[in-house]
Amino acid sequence: MTDNGEGAKVVRLGDIVQEFELEVLRGGTDYEDAPVRTFDVNRPGLPLSGFFEHFDTERLLVIGLTETTYLKGMDTQLRGERFDRLLSYPVPALILTRGLEPAPECLEMAEKHDRTILRSNQRTSEFISSLIGSLYNRLAPQITRSGVMMEIYGEGVLFQGESGVGKSEVAIELLKRGHRLIADDAVVIQVTNHRTLEASAPELIQGYMELRGIGVIDVSRLLGMGAIKMSQQIDMVVNLEPWDDNAVYDRFGLESIHTEIMGIKLPAVTIPVKPGRNLASIVEVAAMNNRNRKMGHNAALELTHRMDRHFQKIQEGGE
Repeated sequence: MTDNGEGAKVVRLGDIVQEFELEVLRGGTDYEDAPVRTFDVNRPGLPLSGFFEHFDTERLLVIGLTETTYLKGMDTQLRGERFDRLLSYPVPALILTRGLEPAPECLEMAEKHDRTILRSNQRTSEFISSLIGSLYNRLAPQITRSGVMMEIYGEGVLFQGESGVGKSEVAIELLKRGHRLIADDAVVIQVTNHRTLEASAPELIQGYMELRGIGVIDVSRLLGMGAIKMSQQIDMVVNLEPWDDNAVYDRFGLESIHTEIMGIKLPAVTIPVKPGRNLASIVEVAAMNNRNRKMGHNAALELTHRMDRHFQKIQEGGE
């Protein structure tokens, strides 16, 4: 995956060929470096019937059993005309699935227009699903945010807060307790095809942490390879802020607070930092509580309902 210099991502066709072990039936000039700019895929049933309105020339074309059966019903001249027009457009490649043989006219017009023809042995729906997922993950928009990303009891927790508030210090204590680091200082966040957020570290600083007073440390060398993880879905955001005696902090957790990142809402908690507080333990509880809520249990609501029933009984008894 590369960048075209304008911020938009581009995937090399050669990377797709390698990932899906595609057979190259006919390679266009420099086909390995041909850019794929969209995760949409086109099954060209309508274009093969002669309808080319709104035809997106940047999409990969996939021909399966349905299209192949339709093409076999055409005479040689018409089939040649349809492939001539289809492959006259600068499409990145045409891919046949299920190990199907390409029509002679397909290879002839691919040679004429210098197009790439590939083949997969996978079933069409299975291949398209995997291809779109791969392209989405490669081409999806991403941002880099300051913070620390960790996996705590299987929950992906993103720490945010102003510089010097103690994010890395909390992280190192959590690492000593057996949790895993994904990224320190800079966190790369990307939207997945499941509309979740995936976090990772920039390649240059992956596995490293900075601790004020000590400097940069190699986490895997000090704590073992089990202390780091390459990527993790973000399940919640923990905002660390200096303790403010005048601030009002949530003590019940009745209200669901969310932080929005790249259009996706994530559960969020704010934890005030104060000398003497065991922040690592508090964060562990926050992670476990977030998982508990996802399973349908909300301790604050359950306690509220219990208190309501208790006071109702007292009121009924008084009457």
